[in-house]
Parts: sequence; C-alpha cells; structure tokens
Amino acid sequence: REKDDKYKTWMPKFLIPKEDKDQRKSSVDVERNIFKVKSNAEKSKKMEKEEKFFREMFMYDKEIKVINTATAECSVPSKRRVDLPVTAGEQLDVIDVTEGNAVICRNSEGRYGYVLVEHLNFR
Repeated sequence: REKDDKYKTWMPKFLIPKEDKDQRKSSVDVERNIFKVKSNAEKSKKMEKEEKFFREMFMYDKEIKVINTATAECSVPSKRRVDLPVTAGEQLDVIDVTEGNAVICRNSEGRYGYVLVEHLNFR
C-alpha cells in the first residue's frame, strides 16, 4: 500500500486539477514580484543617471515636471546627441518648450532630448 501512495502523489502537469494550477501560479507570481523590485531599483538608477546627464548637457536647472503627454507620429532617428530618437506610437512626456519648433521630451526609458513638434501628436 505504501508503494501505491508513493506513485499516486506524482502526476504530470496536464493531469493536475485546475485549482491546483491556480495556486501554483499565485506563488510563482509572488516570486516574480520580488525580482521586479530589483529591476525597478536598477531602472531608477539608470533614470537618475539619464537625468544627471540631461541636466549637464542641456544646462537645465529648473524642476523637471511633465507639462503634457504626446505620442510620436513617426519614427525619427537622432541626428545629434541632444535629439531624442523616437519610434512611431511611442508615449513621450513633454518637459519643456523651447523657442523654436522643438520641445524637450522624456521617453519611457528615462532619456531626454529635443523632438520636433511636427513629429508629435498631442491628445
């Protein structure tokens, strides 16, 4: 009888009842959330580094606050280091307006740069 119990406890994944699968997923999600915290810490360090670089490059001493949100209409590669390369459909935070036809934007990765107004779609 002990041998029968031993073999009954082992079941392939596809034979496990649905409720048991849900319980296992929740424990896996908890483990994944722990790893996300680490990646968020790394991401915030990267964003701080980008902000520091932006302040030095643009000599920007004002408080960084989002004025508006825009969507890039088309993909534009950067020609200069101060230009922000954008892809079509990308969400950008508008930080500041310049005298010309460009605005200072921040992308989801935390990079800053100039983007021409004609490439943006404001909601």
